[in-house]
Amino acid sequence: YTTGQVLAGENYDQRLEPASITKVMTSYVVAAEIKNGKIKPTDPVLMSERAWREGGAGTDGSYSGFELNKTAPLVDMEKGMAVQSGNDAAIALAEHTAGSEEAFASLMNNYAARIGMKNSHFVNAHGLSAPEHYSTAHDLALLGQAMIRDYPETYAYNKIKEFKVGAMNPQPNRNLLLWRDPAVDGIKTGHHSGAGYCLMSSALRGDQRLIAVVMGSTSEKQRADDSMALLNWGFRFFETHRLYEAGKAIAQQRVWKGTSKQVQLGVAQPLLVGVPRGRYADLKPTMDVPKVLEAPIAKGQAIGTVKVALDGKLVAQAPLVAINAVERGGFFRRLWDSFWMWWESE
Repeated sequence: YTTGQVLAGENYDQRLEPASITKVMTSYVVAAEIKNGKIKPTDPVLMSERAWREGGAGTDGSYSGFELNKTAPLVDMEKGMAVQSGNDAAIALAEHTAGSEEAFASLMNNYAARIGMKNSHFVNAHGLSAPEHYSTAHDLALLGQAMIRDYPETYAYNKIKEFKVGAMNPQPNRNLLLWRDPAVDGIKTGHHSGAGYCLMSSALRGDQRLIAVVMGSTSEKQRADDSMALLNWGFRFFETHRLYEAGKAIAQQRVWKGTSKQVQLGVAQPLLVGVPRGRYADLKPTMDVPKVLEAPIAKGQAIGTVKVALDGKLVAQAPLVAINAVERGGFFRRLWDSFWMWWESE
């Protein structure tokens, strides 16, 4: 999760039907549109005729059971989609967010492109089989990474073990790993005849988070077994280290024409890196900063980049920011520094 590095995989860029893992993309779009102020968690969302007929109890797919032509709070629809994998809830959310499922699919593809999902294309919000509706294990892992990073509150719905709608009995989350390992907190199952049994899972142990994607499996149990095996293998042979804390100086740089001659540099967010166990001492950090810095410099201003490599390959990087502000110096300070800058440039 930290670096996006693929630790293990087979055919992970092959285009396949993602089934209901599609709903993670739907969740991402809804969360993004909430952040953009287009919709609100408290919005009443209508269970339309189309959503009810194409995704409700009369279909072969999973459904949440919201009443036809009635509204429910958007947040409940989201939980119905995430926990119960409700196709009806997915369509209703799409219609509420974009006016129609077709328009919503365009949003899905736009956001997928921003995430970097180069081999994905969505035509619906629920994941039932459709021409030109596909993704890859690699792309879905990128989606999981983005969901956890960008919208952790919405992501948290995926670890809810059961959810109840109206008078119906509570429906359980289909992710069996939630019951097997307390470190697992998501993400989403999927299944139909064309896709087989799919599972995108994630677990957090200490500072280390991993994401696994299994597609085209033969059964609900098999997808869970294979996913658990991948996660356990990753935790066994790889480790995550916190290299730098947010807001703490890790270097300082000369500043010209300012009230101070130095600016302290650090990272705005903790910098974590995942490496094979026992290789921490082999990490090589470097810092890329401008040769000449002139005041004024604002606190939090991006100054350069810190990069971390292992065996010559980049494994992590983050912007370097100013920990302290440096105000513009007085006239004589600027004049004096201008002279020395000229002198040293000769």
